[in-house]
Amino acid sequence: MKQIVQSVSGGELRVVDVPQPEPGATEVLVATRRSLLSAGTERAVRELASASLLRKARARPDLVRQVVNRARTGGVRSTLAAVRSRLDEDMPLGYSAAGVVVTAGAATDGLRPGMRVATASAGHAEYQAVPGLLAVPVPDAVSDQAAAFGAVAAIALQGLRQADVSVGGSVAVVGLGLVGQLTVRLALASGLTVVGIDLRAWTAELAGGAGALGLVEAGAATTEQVMEATRGRGVDAVLITAATASSEPVARSAEIARDRARLVVVGDVGLDLDRRRFYERELDLRFARSYGPGRYDRAYEEWGVDYPIGHVRWTARRNVETYLDLVASGRVAVDDMVTHVFDVEHATSAYEVLASDPRSLAVQLTYSAPAQPAARPATIRPRRRSASPRAGLIGAGTYAKATFLPALKAAGWGDDLVAITSAKGLSARHAAERNGIAVVAPTVEDLLVRDDVDVVFVLSRHDSHAELAVRALDAGKHVFVEKPLALTRDELDGVLAAYDRNPGHLFVGFNRRHAPMVAYTRKVLSAGSGPISVAYRVNAGQLPAAHWYHDRRQGGRVRGEVCHFVDLASWLVGEQPRVVHAYGSGRGEPGLEEDVSVLLGYPDGSTATITYSTTGHRRTPKERLEILGRGHTVLIDDFRRLEVDGREVKRAPGGKGHQEQLAHVRAVIAGNAPHQRGFEASIGTTEAALSAIAALAGIVQEPSARLPTQLDAESGVSAGITS
Repeated sequence: MKQIVQSVSGGELRVVDVPQPEPGATEVLVATRRSLLSAGTERAVRELASASLLRKARARPDLVRQVVNRARTGGVRSTLAAVRSRLDEDMPLGYSAAGVVVTAGAATDGLRPGMRVATASAGHAEYQAVPGLLAVPVPDAVSDQAAAFGAVAAIALQGLRQADVSVGGSVAVVGLGLVGQLTVRLALASGLTVVGIDLRAWTAELAGGAGALGLVEAGAATTEQVMEATRGRGVDAVLITAATASSEPVARSAEIARDRARLVVVGDVGLDLDRRRFYERELDLRFARSYGPGRYDRAYEEWGVDYPIGHVRWTARRNVETYLDLVASGRVAVDDMVTHVFDVEHATSAYEVLASDPRSLAVQLTYSAPAQPAARPATIRPRRRSASPRAGLIGAGTYAKATFLPALKAAGWGDDLVAITSAKGLSARHAAERNGIAVVAPTVEDLLVRDDVDVVFVLSRHDSHAELAVRALDAGKHVFVEKPLALTRDELDGVLAAYDRNPGHLFVGFNRRHAPMVAYTRKVLSAGSGPISVAYRVNAGQLPAAHWYHDRRQGGRVRGEVCHFVDLASWLVGEQPRVVHAYGSGRGEPGLEEDVSVLLGYPDGSTATITYSTTGHRRTPKERLEILGRGHTVLIDDFRRLEVDGREVKRAPGGKGHQEQLAHVRAVIAGNAPHQRGFEASIGTTEAALSAIAALAGIVQEPSARLPTQLDAESGVSAGITS
């Protein structure tokens, strides 16, 4: 399908071919018919993308601070790799459209194939995977052209709701671009007296033609006109829909507002203000957040959890509904605002018009993709064996692009990366383009049926790992799964059953076992005997509130990251833990606690303590591992420095073992390395992590009897990784 993207680093605009997205249970797949370019938002995004790195940094100092903090804890090299990966990405454009439902997820309500919907938060693309609560049925009386305004109109309507002006009141709209014109018309439909103010005469005339008092900003003269229109009182509310770095629109709004009026900032404007103007009239300065309640709320947008109408009357979805109802009833008209229409094939021309024509207001794109589900292969063909294994990747997120793919290439996989797929398609296309991967598969099923894919790398979100591992094994593939292997014991049982009934190897991404410093440490410890004591301190740092790790469906940080440290401790001991205790901070539900201590007891008397904290100082290195026993003391400091018995070991290179593990995986699949049955270590780690979750909930679970306690001591670095 065709999608409009732009380069994050240089602002280059392109129409690219990407796979059709796969909707989740709470999403609908929509064949787009019309999409609307938001002149202010998209122009600002394009200008920032085209700006220099210094200007980008000045525009987003919060992101600069995040980069600096990450560099202090995670290292400059890995941070630079992540930043370069981000800057090298293509970002989708657009968020307001209309189309026809192709398929509806099982957890969507009231949506069915063939239904016309207005969509929000989906880009300019032939097909969109849209959150069910942001796909709103379109009344028959509303054209696709008018329905495509839905998301932008919801922004205007949310600003009006924040103004909280009842019938008979008065509002001024400062800034008469697209959002401003919609605000004018929605305010008029609400029975308000409306004044529209702009620096341009033609936009003021357009507002006047809709029924408002359209004024060209002229300072004191404009103030006098507003006062005359409001019987000398000033307006009850000012909606600031301008887009400018200047603070003048907000400052001027204070002069035309009545005493104790409300000023609502809808657009992106400067806020360097004189307190006295607001204090003297006790003005209420408010901000409108996008479409309304539910926007940026993961529970609403991703999980499909609506707010009860008795508690939240106007949500993002209900704001779009209101706009569509007003258009259907004839109380709001928008067709006259459409100045240009282009086919999606000529989207670059649309953006050129937006940049060059000062009278471009509402520019739309048209689409003609069929509103029928694409046919999928029904059978899975057996894989073809090859001495040089060829790979397919599922998932193309930041980790895959910044860390995993470079490690794959360094490990010798570069010429054998055959296909890639991702849920939304665009990220897979970008990764393929940057890494020489020939095929972007539309779906996981399309990748699994390929004869030229021998091994599948699963790099998707954690809640999909177990299911995808089973499907890939049953498709006759070798499988590499990024940790965690499973989030529940039932999932783990399912993976093991698939592993037992299929001949393929199964690998888990516990890469730290393969780190050169760990290999050196194992050699040092193997010279002695007896138990060891492992102390592992992890300064994990805090994640943004919206990070996907906070989604309970993804299992949390204990399952998803602490498992790494459990695995390495057991790898160094050489046994699986017999006893698992865990203690949490008490903040959050047990499975999602972020500050925990895990204590492991082993049959030979060894112990391991893992302290995982998110509240340490940001300059403290992330990982510090200390091992005492067998006549030695070993310190691994953030995989950058190795110290044995008080002396630094210079000949052990740093790194966390990504490249080394992937080279080993390749050797085993190609038959160039001995096949050691060390997979039990990965299963043991997964069992231990799940036991830690149970312990946090106050449940004591015995280790599984299906696993041997002793690791294969002869398997060297490969033990515990392969099937």
